[in-house]
Amino acid sequence: MTPQTSGTPATVEEHPVADGAAGPYALTTGPDGALWFTLVHGGRIGRLVPGGRPAEHRLDPGCGPTVITTGPDGALWFTEYRADRIGRITTDGTVTEFDLPGSGRGPFGITTGPDGALWFTETAAGRIGRITTGGDVTEFDLPVEGAFPSAITAGHDGGLWFTLNQADAVGRIDPAGAVVLHSLPTEGAAPVGIATAPDGALWFTEIGAGQIGRVTPDGHVTEFPLPDRAARPHAVTVTADGTAWFTEWAGNRVGALTPDGRVTTHDLPTPGSEPHGITVGPDGALWTALETGALARITP
Repeated sequence: MTPQTSGTPATVEEHPVADGAAGPYALTTGPDGALWFTLVHGGRIGRLVPGGRPAEHRLDPGCGPTVITTGPDGALWFTEYRADRIGRITTDGTVTEFDLPGSGRGPFGITTGPDGALWFTETAAGRIGRITTGGDVTEFDLPVEGAFPSAITAGHDGGLWFTLNQADAVGRIDPAGAVVLHSLPTEGAAPVGIATAPDGALWFTEIGAGQIGRVTPDGHVTEFPLPDRAARPHAVTVTADGTAWFTEWAGNRVGALTPDGRVTTHDLPTPGSEPHGITVGPDGALWTALETGALARITP
């Protein structure tokens, strides 16, 4: 599909939360009405109430906390990419960490599943993992080698949906471990972020092709080329009206794609700010993590 660009304005405000070396990477809205975010290079978890001052909780400096999500137990759960661990932090700052069964797993994406467990991707091992709130881990092999499973989200159909960055595919795994893969039409799409829409479809980013994709539960894929094909879209979230908001890592922008294919992009104030994760904040605005040391608030 050919994108259309609308002129809808947006206000973008940056809120410094760390030094530039710490690397804010992913963020989510916690059950306490705060934004929780990972500092991937600094080995810390951060917390920010909109309008307040940021707080930090220290981890092993080299563990590489990456993606973070709210768990079924009211705590925040996150992946430790470099340490091959899954972490848990309560809203009062108590940290528990769970080692994965072996080394070289590279956990990245994480989400709460329909079964009350956390599901995560193992990029380096090419597996999907499941961890209970008590720390019991199960791993599921994928039917293709070297696929590099990346982001993961819970679908409305009872399955977990994930991107396969090196296989140009989107996959689904059910709670019993059965896997179905859907190949993408574009070679070199290299999908990364994925999010569930209110209508049950899944939206994902194609960082290699400069496109946003949509897949229905029955596997029908539609791709939307962005105005800047070199923008390298990274993460995506979907608002209640069905609009997919995404980060353009190389374009230094945040974009929005409506269900009818209309694209709007918004420049970030600081050049080279490296936007990664994006989420709807507790205040109803869009928030994105800038690896250069800030969280940006986007008000449509």
